[in-house]
Amino acid sequence: MATADAPVLFVAAEAREFDGLIEQVGSSSPLHWPGAQFAREVIVKGARWWLIANGPGTELVNRMLTTRRNVIAMVSTGFCGALDAVLAVGDIVVDGEPPQTTLPYLKGKLHTASRVVVTAREKAELNARPGVIAVDMEASAVARKAREWGVPFRCVRVVSDTAAEDLPLDFNLYRDAQGRFSRGRIAAAAFLRPLTAIPALLRLDKNCRNASKRLGVFLADCRF
Repeated sequence: MATADAPVLFVAAEAREFDGLIEQVGSSSPLHWPGAQFAREVIVKGARWWLIANGPGTELVNRMLTTRRNVIAMVSTGFCGALDAVLAVGDIVVDGEPPQTTLPYLKGKLHTASRVVVTAREKAELNARPGVIAVDMEASAVARKAREWGVPFRCVRVVSDTAAEDLPLDFNLYRDAQGRFSRGRIAAAAFLRPLTAIPALLRLDKNCRNASKRLGVFLADCRF
């Protein structure tokens, strides 16, 4: 059972997804978390939040959640791809019970995919599922662990790419043996298509930075 002063655990794929939140709170402290590539503690409105990330996909989530910790709730967070055309980059999507907040968000189901959803056509096919408005790669694994640990689960995500756009590259081709993205291989692939892939990657990077900021503003306003 979690104690009243236990932290809230936030699980993302990449450290950069927490950049906006850390910018909002002003500082973070190192957190020892075996199996995670990134682990920090922040204080938000007097509450302790633990932030961890280990790469994309459910398997990498499971690797860092093998040992039960004393947490009061678990939150799947970070970027998501829009499936519904109404969603714009920077929109907040909440699946399930929302946190207490004064800021706007959209409610809808997220589909957890085993691979990066690359094309607008793939997104349209997923959007045909009832109620599904966005796609991610980790939320179902976090939800499953929350059930195992007996703590509430929340899912708060921010849109990083819209339903109508293809991603600049098929990132599934550039994952290492552990399943993490190889930035070196992605850069090499982009340089083979300098007139199209490089500008598109730069736009995606800008969208991700803006999305992280929007997510940080939203989370900093929340109570879980």
